[in-house]
Amino acid sequence: MKDKWGRTIDYLRLSLTDRCNLRCRYCMPEAVASVGHEAVLRYEEMLQICRAALALGIDCFKITGGEPLVRKGAADFMRALKAMDGVRSVTLTTNGLLLPEVLPDLVHMGIDGINISLDSLDASQYAALTGGGDVSVVLQALKEAAVQGVNVKVNAVLLAETQAQILPLAALAGSLPVDVRFIELMPIGYGTTLKGLAEADALAVLRRAYPDLTAAGERRGNGPASYYRSRSLKGCIGFIAANTHAFCVSCNRLRLTSTGFLKPCLCYDDGVDLRAIVRSGKSMDTIYQDLQCVMAEAIYEKPAKHCFAEQDHISEHKTMNQIGG
Repeated sequence: MKDKWGRTIDYLRLSLTDRCNLRCRYCMPEAVASVGHEAVLRYEEMLQICRAALALGIDCFKITGGEPLVRKGAADFMRALKAMDGVRSVTLTTNGLLLPEVLPDLVHMGIDGINISLDSLDASQYAALTGGGDVSVVLQALKEAAVQGVNVKVNAVLLAETQAQILPLAALAGSLPVDVRFIELMPIGYGTTLKGLAEADALAVLRRAYPDLTAAGERRGNGPASYYRSRSLKGCIGFIAANTHAFCVSCNRLRLTSTGFLKPCLCYDDGVDLRAIVRSGKSMDTIYQDLQCVMAEAIYEKPAKHCFAEQDHISEHKTMNQIGG
């Protein structure tokens, strides 16, 4: 389905939980409380919403959190979603710490991709950024997923304090067939309290090490990343630069929080409460029709662009784990 700006909306980021086993400083430090279990959508309710989304042409799903793998049954849910008629892709974003135990199930179900959040390869810095995470576990999971033939992407948020990690992270794409993507720090939630770097800063560092780094000119997933290639790399280097290179004109996504709030744009606190519909007590057919109706309206009214450059206009003040990454 197209919105009123002519963009095709075919991608839903679906948060399974706002909970996480890490406490990354730009996402959910210790002080952030989690919502109650009853407020979170049940898996069958999420699948109802996904069926309605499919009827509207949304056929690509990204599973997020919090950390999605802390929720019991996450792999079974992804398998059920992947098996639905019309689903084109199901991918996962994870911090990687719990990935080893579910990787065999994900490979068996045919997961279409796994994005692993990793901002530093320095063990002490990683632990400080994440509230005690063990980077060695993440690296082992990353390597095993790549060996298993999974389409792996590393997501690294560009922070001023991790600038020295740009080249070590990029080197992962030299030793493994993975893409390494650098993401500009978004001015949402605790992201406003830290200093980030721009794409241009990282690209300047990378080009000194990889002089032949050139734009790949290809799409490598469902999201907005732009990619670069070098003869020295097995994978690509990517950038998601929402601040300095806004990609709103081609935005194809919606977000569904773990509590069932459908967000057309990360920047604004506008959206639709789908939990109220799936818990209305109406017949399944009526719920299905109601979901399609309100989701179609939300798609059509999707804002033309975000307002990250105008902080006073940002109406979304929740943390990233509450929004869904």
